Amino acid sequence: MKGSMFLMKGLCVPAMLVLGACGCKSDVVAPEPVQPAPAAAPALGDVFYDFDQASLRMDAAEQLNQNAAWMRDKSSKRVVIEGHCDERGTSEYNMALGERRAATAKEYLVNLGVEPERMTTVSYGEERPFAAGSNEEAWALNRRAHFVEE
Repeated sequence: MKGSMFLMKGLCVPAMLVLGACGCKSDVVAPEPVQPAPAAAPALGDVFYDFDQASLRMDAAEQLNQNAAWMRDKSSKRVVIEGHCDERGTSEYNMALGERRAATAKEYLVNLGVEPERMTTVSYGEERPFAAGSNEEAWALNRRAHFVEE
């Protein structure tokens, strides 16, 4: 009994393979090559600052390089650079710090060849927070220069 089962399995599998291969009448067609999606156009993005600082971090410089590329691609567009702060500090101090942050971002873009007359700066200090909360996560998101297309 065991020998006949082994013989059946030994004959059935190769027979199925032969019949399956021979019964196929259609041609095998290679799939169309997938075209890569076009690269996404760079977009305006915010840059973030450390506590009580207006100097640019490495990640901010990378984002500003992308913002400069966007401005070169859209040479007729103007941009408002808004300086923002977290809630710590006086209103007067944060207004001045927000202005320094916006000015630093603008100066970096000018050094990359973006025309200064296409950009204006404004400071909102702590008045327009992006993230609600009184913790480091919220404060880190609120210390920024925000770019608005006009």
